[in-house]
Amino acid sequence: MLIPVDLLYSYGAETEILDPSHIIFREGDHPKYYYQIVEGRIKLNYYDPDGRELILAILDKGLSVCELLLFIDKTYPVNAVTFEKCVVVKLSKKSFMQLLDENHHVSNDINKFLSERLYYKYIMLENNSSLRPDVRIRGVLDYHKSFSKDPEEFSYEVPLTRQQLASITALRVETVVRTVKKLEKEYFLKIKNGKIYY
Repeated sequence: MLIPVDLLYSYGAETEILDPSHIIFREGDHPKYYYQIVEGRIKLNYYDPDGRELILAILDKGLSVCELLLFIDKTYPVNAVTFEKCVVVKLSKKSFMQLLDENHHVSNDINKFLSERLYYKYIMLENNSSLRPDVRIRGVLDYHKSFSKDPEEFSYEVPLTRQQLASITALRVETVVRTVKKLEKEYFLKIKNGKIYY
């Protein structure tokens, strides 16, 4: 967990159990809460002018949701939507700021986490500007594996479908399927029972 749940509760956090496809916040909403995932996965997405969904990130257990916007006066540029049944702890912005003021080690952890996330976002942005689908896909896989504690080769089970990889990389599903098979032949990843291991 990014912040110990007991510490969040001591500052007045509440637990919410959310059904699949629940919208936590929408693009244009003002940030009012710090959200941390206890169980489940949440996607950050938006829709282009043609109505096509683009997924910017998929957040897993232990991660926070768009916490960086609590530090500036801007609205959300994305939607946060649950993939599956989720348990989320939420803490008001005011209490979150108090928690950080009174717990400098947590503040340092948040700064480190934000810096790492920003670093990998730059890497992903660079990869997604490539015309090569294999570079785009490997960039996404590197980004998601960066949250794993096990750096060993093929130790990370990628929690994304081929459709989700397509939405993140702005590629067609057929291109993703073909490229994933090519990357497997080149020993960059393994496929077991339809799952990608990176």
